[in-house]
Amino acid sequence: MGVNAIGPIEPGDNTYETRTVAADEPAARPAGARPLLTRHRRTALALATAAVVGAAGISLYLTRPRPPKPPPPLYPSQTVSVAYGGEMTRPRAGESTFSFTVSLSQSSGPPVSVRRIAQPTTALSVTAAPDTPFTVKTGSPRTARITMHIRECGKVQRNAGLPFLIVTLRNTRAMQIQSFILGSEYAKDLSEALTAACPPNTDVMSKTP
Repeated sequence: MGVNAIGPIEPGDNTYETRTVAADEPAARPAGARPLLTRHRRTALALATAAVVGAAGISLYLTRPRPPKPPPPLYPSQTVSVAYGGEMTRPRAGESTFSFTVSLSQSSGPPVSVRRIAQPTTALSVTAAPDTPFTVKTGSPRTARITMHIRECGKVQRNAGLPFLIVTLRNTRAMQIQSFILGSEYAKDLSEALTAACPPNTDVMSKTP
């Protein structure tokens, strides 16, 4: 029998409704799919976080407490001492040389170079063994043999009250010329040696090497 009714055809069993998607309506996404915009945001957030952490690390490095600089070493004259060691030789009248020992020691600090050993009067000159310069280190005293050369007896001071040696010292901080008084025993021995080499009322001339 024919169908005479006029109207829309109803869907039958096992059929699905279909419709046209508007142009501005977002298309359906498969289950589990993430929108592209979200991935971009996550990437930007990760980069921003990394930048903040990096900046914080740089700031922490630049502002971290720094250990104070170590103080400079002491001046060499503050760490080195010179003591009379004795063993003064006794010259005969007219002899131009005699010798004795001194001990050089250091209490602390970097090594000190002994650049020169001298004495204040022009009537005498000094040589040292070992030859200068030589080094003095903390905990390792050095013994030097000092030889006095009489240049002119008439100008020798036989009774110097507090004779001293002039020692030039150098370390990593400075170079200094320091006078070291060697004490009463040195003064006594020196006076006796000079009197023996240059008896009173003599004007013996002695030449230094």
